[in-house]
Amino acid sequence: MDVWFTADTHFDHQLVAGLRGFETPAEHDAFVIERWNATVRPDDQVWHLGDVGMGRLARFADTLRRLNGEIHLITGNHDEPWPGLRQAYRRQRAWLEHFATVQAFARRRIEGQNVLLSHFPYEGDHVGEDRGSQYRLPDEGLWLLHGHVHSAWRKRGRQLNVGMDVNDLRPLHLDAVAAELTD
Repeated sequence: MDVWFTADTHFDHQLVAGLRGFETPAEHDAFVIERWNATVRPDDQVWHLGDVGMGRLARFADTLRRLNGEIHLITGNHDEPWPGLRQAYRRQRAWLEHFATVQAFARRRIEGQNVLLSHFPYEGDHVGEDRGSQYRLPDEGLWLLHGHVHSAWRKRGRQLNVGMDVNDLRPLHLDAVAAELTD
């Protein structure tokens, strides 16, 4: 079993599909599924750090069923069970039908060091002012794997963006992540 990290798939999202050079969300989603399944085997583990798709889960549930791996979700601001949304608690059960776990953040051990997982970076955004600051983890010296910033940066201080936009629209392997975790 291999372990992978990713973020910001943005399934069924017209704007993101266009920014990534696709005519339609369906074309984008088919490409991402193909890349994902060429990278991730069915018995692998994937940590998806949020912004799975746009809108209601029903819009892209069939897409999720086509992805390889046991997928753990760290919710992003576009995901219905993200705790920043008032009705998030009502959505979690449905999302657990597609993900092994659904949580706001997590901690993993990589190469002997504790690493935090969150959709948001400690600081920074791709649209100027930091959004969702009350939902961001504080920087207390640990490495943070995140998404949210799309292509704004890959590595910034102790923040590593594992999102699709800086990883050739595919998940990033644990070994590649470990290689980046240097001071």
